[in-house]
Amino acid sequence: MPELALQLLLLLFLAALLAGFIDAIAGGGGMITLPAMLLAGIPPLQALGTNKLQSLFGSASASWSYARHGHVDLRAQLPMALAAAAGAVLGALLASRVPADWLKLGLPFLLVGIALYFALKPDIGAVERHRRVSPFVFGLTFVPAIGLYDGIFGPGTGSFLMLGFVTLAGFGILKATAHTKFLNFGSNVGAFAVFVCTGAVLWKVGLAMGAGQFLGAQLGSRFAMRHGTRVIKPLLVTVSILLAVRLLADPTHPLRVWLGI
Repeated sequence: MPELALQLLLLLFLAALLAGFIDAIAGGGGMITLPAMLLAGIPPLQALGTNKLQSLFGSASASWSYARHGHVDLRAQLPMALAAAAGAVLGALLASRVPADWLKLGLPFLLVGIALYFALKPDIGAVERHRRVSPFVFGLTFVPAIGLYDGIFGPGTGSFLMLGFVTLAGFGILKATAHTKFLNFGSNVGAFAVFVCTGAVLWKVGLAMGAGQFLGAQLGSRFAMRHGTRVIKPLLVTVSILLAVRLLADPTHPLRVWLGI
């Protein structure tokens, strides 16, 4: 059994490494880590709580890497990260009261819409554009709303933040990716704090996966900075579609339940 436990930790470390790489570029790392933990026999609530712990390492690692290369000013973005954290705390507290079926039903179609938006607009995010809302309004409305969603449910948070930064804040796609990671770190902190208070965190698993996330995020962020829009946009489109397919493939998805398939 000790050998089996060590093997499981190693496999979860590798899953987190891959997730950290993908998440640092386009988001969607939870699409890998959550199923990996569930397949390892970790109960759903503990998997969600532990996922927030290991995600902290990935989002912090990517944020630090992007900041070191001048793509995001972490100090200037701190108020938005705090707004995301506050939204996530509220979302995590509301998670048991908000019908998850509502979110599950519409989320795959929203993700497909995001994928089509970036796929059908070849120049979107290539350069910075005129912003549609001020940073103050963006940080006061859009950011905590996505943080709230991350606390309640989570999948697709990175895609939604990326869409907001490109379409509302007018960011280029590399700058949007860098800023998305820091706000995702904020929402992870908020939700994680709630899960810690409820005792739903497996520390050994989370720290082992966190090491994988840290390394993967370093590799992914450097890869994104080297290749820019050429790799970020296709991966964002692909990850959004794969996440939508995975959600629809879940036998408990409301649409499948209603259709009896």
